[in-house]
Amino acid sequence: MTHSAHAIRDNAEGHQFEADLGDGSMAIVEYRLDGGSVAFTHTAVPPAHEGRGIGTALIRFALGWARERGLRVAPICPFFAAYIKDHSEQQDLLDTAWRKKLGLA
Repeated sequence: MTHSAHAIRDNAEGHQFEADLGDGSMAIVEYRLDGGSVAFTHTAVPPAHEGRGIGTALIRFALGWARERGLRVAPICPFFAAYIKDHSEQQDLLDTAWRKKLGLA
């Protein structure tokens, strides 16, 4: 599945989604599975690649992955939380506690 110019893959062993940026660097979203939920803990895009929508593409991929698996989402990463807060079509994935934390309850 590709949402940007970069192929995104799930590195299940490393607990992260990765976009190979073609220059030896990677953009990532780290996650932690816990029963029926997934916590997205960190998003990182190398400075040379910021502002190109790569982080957003990773988040969209990660949310699609969570939706396909019926998982509740805990957006611990501030970038991830801001994305969900701004995209009401994704808020149904939020864990109840996170709806409250984001002021969406």
